[in-house]
Amino acid sequence: MKTLTRYCTTFWLHLIILTTSLSCITSPAYGESAGSSPLYHLVPRWLTLLILVITLVWVVNPAHGESPGSDSYEQEEAHSEEGHIALTPEQIKHAGIAIERVASASIRETLPLYGQIVPNAEREHTVSARFPGVIKNVAKQIGDAVQEGETLAAVESNESLKSYPVLASLSGVVTQRNANVGEQTGDRALFVIGDYSTVWVDLSVFPADLSKVRVGQSVRIVNRDPSITGEGRIITVLPVGSSTNQTTTARVLLDNPDHRWVPGHFVTAEVVLSETEVPTAIRDEAIQIVEEQPVVFVEGDEGFEARPVTLGRSDGQVSEVLKGLQVGEAYVSTNSFTLKSELGKEDAEHGH
Repeated sequence: MKTLTRYCTTFWLHLIILTTSLSCITSPAYGESAGSSPLYHLVPRWLTLLILVITLVWVVNPAHGESPGSDSYEQEEAHSEEGHIALTPEQIKHAGIAIERVASASIRETLPLYGQIVPNAEREHTVSARFPGVIKNVAKQIGDAVQEGETLAAVESNESLKSYPVLASLSGVVTQRNANVGEQTGDRALFVIGDYSTVWVDLSVFPADLSKVRVGQSVRIVNRDPSITGEGRIITVLPVGSSTNQTTTARVLLDNPDHRWVPGHFVTAEVVLSETEVPTAIRDEAIQIVEEQPVVFVEGDEGFEARPVTLGRSDGQVSEVLKGLQVGEAYVSTNSFTLKSELGKEDAEHGH
């Protein structure tokens, strides 16, 4: 409304100035006839009309060259309601903003631990020759993927002098190869095959925390790359501790279908000690601090609003909301810092 009033006022002021100027230029001086005024002949009527049209275009055009459809004009209109930020679907997608609904959730009390990924020993097989003989062919190398029943090597029996295949006993990856063409097989393991679709996570538990840990507890595992996380359960607590660091191992079984968890790598873990259901909760990454208070950006008809909230319990992933949000409201759960930045720009513009 203020913008429209400004444009109307500017239009009438320019029109008055233009009319007065043209009247002075084209009218004969006092005591002169129209034919005696030199400017009367120099400024024909079509030029007068052209000047009038150009002036009208300049006055009506917002911000002198910015059309109502331009980005800056839309930005001004988008920020016309204080505290709201309007974004197009394309802008939301480009900023990587994710929107979720406020809902109930479980707040976890956890015990932080450190550990290491190790192979699942129950899914590692050694493969030997059935009968002693000479190795005639080796079909697989270290790192090769194999299927159960696939040929790994061919051996000629010392007794029958007939060749027979050495077969993989499970599907997985060849991790060791102790077979070369021309060698005697003996009784050694020719191949070791590991199935890493599941792995173990050996967690170190100090004596002060040992009473809190038990079989069956849920555990959240976090890789050195924090974007890689997983959930598993404690399958055993080893009965013998380490004399080196005075810790006891709690072993977690972890699914690894994409082979993201590499044996030998160190990880952090959170053992879930208890879970409390809360009626209203949001993701922690949705929370921003504006003017020294926590806010959450809520989606509404006029855009995104920075809504102050009162928070309760938190487990580092999810926070309880005591005041400020209702179940079912749409809020920005990811990349809300983008909206905080836009809100800061708006405040700076209003400050000027």
